[in-house]
Amino acid sequence: MPKKELIGEVVSDKMEKTIVVKVGRVKVHPKYKRRFLVHKKYKVHDPEKKAKVGDIVLIRESRPISKTKKWVLVKILKTKTKEYDSNENNVESSGQ
Repeated sequence: MPKKELIGEVVSDKMEKTIVVKVGRVKVHPKYKRRFLVHKKYKVHDPEKKAKVGDIVLIRESRPISKTKKWVLVKILKTKTKEYDSNENNVESSGQ
């Protein structure tokens, strides 16, 4: 079975080798069929401490690392100042 992958925003990086990532998804009300946004926070293993608050990251499910940490950081998709191209390792400036 393939590992789950999610995209979310880093909301905390104050722990050692751990970040907190908020992942949002759209849920539909069963009776009224109204769509609304729900969020869940995941503790993610970041051994190199690359991710900072506000970054958009890709995370992958893994074996349990601690009691609450069961996800690992795969890559940083977008930072506050720079955007990484998915095809190459070149860095592009998103401000201009």
